[in-house]
Amino acid sequence: MSDRLSVAKTYKLYIGGAFPRSESGRSYPVRDAKGAFLANAAHGSRKDVREAVVAARKAFGGWSGATAYNRGQVLYRVAELLEGRREQFIAETAASEGIAAKKAQSTVDAAIDRWVWYAGWADKVASVLGASNPVAGPYFSFSLPEPTGVVGVLAPQSSSLLGLVSVVAPVIATGNTAVVVTSQDRPLPAITLSEVLATSDVPGGVVNIITGRTAELAPWLASHADVNALDLAGAPESMRAELEASAADTVKRVLRARSTEPDWHEQPGMSRLRAFLETKTVWHPMGV
Repeated sequence: MSDRLSVAKTYKLYIGGAFPRSESGRSYPVRDAKGAFLANAAHGSRKDVREAVVAARKAFGGWSGATAYNRGQVLYRVAELLEGRREQFIAETAASEGIAAKKAQSTVDAAIDRWVWYAGWADKVASVLGASNPVAGPYFSFSLPEPTGVVGVLAPQSSSLLGLVSVVAPVIATGNTAVVVTSQDRPLPAITLSEVLATSDVPGGVVNIITGRTAELAPWLASHADVNALDLAGAPESMRAELEASAADTVKRVLRARSTEPDWHEQPGMSRLRAFLETKTVWHPMGV
């Protein structure tokens, strides 16, 4: 029996395509479902949220301006890398959620498949949600979906990977950028996903991942004036009304969390693709 002590890993944040330490200098222990120590995670702060929003805003122009086909290809590349690290995700999901390896395997496979599903929709959303409008006059009128902007995402607390993928993939598939607060007690699959994103074709700043206490970080996302929308999927129930009121002060679009079965739990649908899109109507005179 070896008396060697293993080196405990301390994970960092993922902001702007880099892995900075938290500005607060804090970290907190991550434990498995049985209470055994797994690793240390960075304890994000208010300033980290601000830095992530700056990075997301900087990346928004290039990401939303890319062709929908290109965004779909980039998302599909992420799915390829997820598949390549499948065994690691299975191990982390099983440890984080306290489920059997077989159940973790089906969960990870569902997460990869769901990422592919949203990747496939990237270049089809405009055709499905857009329209050519009939008008009484010598004009063409088109309605086109456009991304809302920077979206703050509170990831589901209980589903460390499938829930995370289900709320992040549709946000970026439609051209938005995201600032994600991970599951507080189960952040490891999200951290590993950030490593996948960093080695994929996703531009830095498109997805920013912050670990820490959700109750501490959520109010800063909700009140930040440069965040255009907020997904409350993983918001503590006791804070939802407060967060909605804070978001209303800066006229954010808010996707409310359900108190019953979450909307990402079953097969994915169009609702999350629609959630953070705005409709722009364009008029153009007909040629003579």
